[in-house]
Amino acid sequence: MKLSRIALLAALGGTVCAVGVRAWQRVGNFGFGSDDSPSNVKSEFYWSRLSYASSLSSYGGYGGGYFGRYSWARDYPKADRQFLIAMHRLTRIDGRPYEQVVNLDSDEIFNYPWIYAVQVQTWSFTDDEAKRLHDYLLKGGFLMVDDFHGTDDWDNFMRGMRQVLPDSPVEDLQSNDEIFHTLYDVDDKMQIPGEHYIRTHRTYEKDGYQPKWRAIRDKDGRIMVAICHNMHLGDAWEWADDPYYPEPFASMAFRVGLDYILYGMTH
Repeated sequence: MKLSRIALLAALGGTVCAVGVRAWQRVGNFGFGSDDSPSNVKSEFYWSRLSYASSLSSYGGYGGGYFGRYSWARDYPKADRQFLIAMHRLTRIDGRPYEQVVNLDSDEIFNYPWIYAVQVQTWSFTDDEAKRLHDYLLKGGFLMVDDFHGTDDWDNFMRGMRQVLPDSPVEDLQSNDEIFHTLYDVDDKMQIPGEHYIRTHRTYEKDGYQPKWRAIRDKDGRIMVAICHNMHLGDAWEWADDPYYPEPFASMAFRVGLDYILYGMTH
């Protein structure tokens, strides 16, 4: 199935505009009031974004923030909202139309079987948080990680991941893997860049020259962690309504995201 820019913009409905994002608390509303959505409406799917403490900021140095924002909140909430608009227009998933921020401080995470996390080279876990995420994944939870680039970012990501799943190997996904064929057939996968591509026409960041589609599975072969390394799908969702951001990148990012959601919710 192919998403043209016309179809993509129609899916977004022309209703999404850029929003000011200001991180002022760990589970903050970032310009969207916590009461601006029908939070009492029950849905089958909740788009959930992982909030975490950062030991290393994405721009170097400690403290976890960049330009007043926390690393976990990059592209938040516009990327989440645009993806959800597309999901509602392109599928019949009964999903809540607003994002949910979850953290590892409590067992609340077990209410949300599908979670998205970004800038994971900066994440840091206490022992209790690592155990909670470990239990979440082994009990059927699904984690998609995105927006980290190059060798150093990978090493830092894996340092945190080894707190959570110390003995689980990472594998490269193949084009015929089921996760790429749950709704859309994503056979030819390109490197999905961030919005910097508009200015630089460069698809990579740091030394992340090649896209890495990877995963961690449980003992039964179910993908628990889907890893998008050397890519920035969140930016593709966020900038999908910008005529200067190439449509093929945005369309593929939506297809991959929808495939990952349907895989995670059916396995």
